[in-house]
Amino acid sequence: MTIKVVIAEDQSMVLGALAALLEIESDVRVVGQAGNGKEALQLTLQLKPDVLLTDIEMPQMTGLEVAAELKQRGSSTRIIILTTFARPGYLRRAMEAGAAGYLLKDAPAATLANALRRVNAGHRVIDPELATEAWTEEDPLSDRERQVLRLAAEGSSSGEIAGTLRLSEGTVRNYLSEAISKLGAGNRVEAARIARMKGWL
Repeated sequence: MTIKVVIAEDQSMVLGALAALLEIESDVRVVGQAGNGKEALQLTLQLKPDVLLTDIEMPQMTGLEVAAELKQRGSSTRIIILTTFARPGYLRRAMEAGAAGYLLKDAPAATLANALRRVNAGHRVIDPELATEAWTEEDPLSDRERQVLRLAAEGSSSGEIAGTLRLSEGTVRNYLSEAISKLGAGNRVEAARIARMKGWL
């Protein structure tokens, strides 16, 4: 049985390398490649692959947002997060978003192919060291606070964030001050740095 895979990765060289690596496997067929999160979501809904292999940090939608959206839409595609970030907060959010696998990019190639097979067979595959750490610290941010903080970290003003998220400026400021206080930070830049370090952003 051939495992149909869509790969989502915003660095085209890495995307090409992953596709080439998986195409070597006789039971794996790469049916689609996406360079951003929105494209990954559309391709997955359209092609209905067995597995979506996705990075976290991507333009337009993160891999975690794609996973959550697919879960909400009742997609049967199994999701593996493949990332450079060994952050427990990310793993925890990936699991909550319905991901079946979480691997680091420095894992051996054979590990990736085996993970695809195991996830396709209904199992979960998680980097063992991360699995232990993932449940040590609770993520204090709400989804809205996370969105607002991420946009602020990218340099957007409160007015721009309000426009993007269709909120009032006052609401945006409330979310920001709430996030800053929860993280014990002095300002939005420091709050974003702390949240990113923990894998909560």
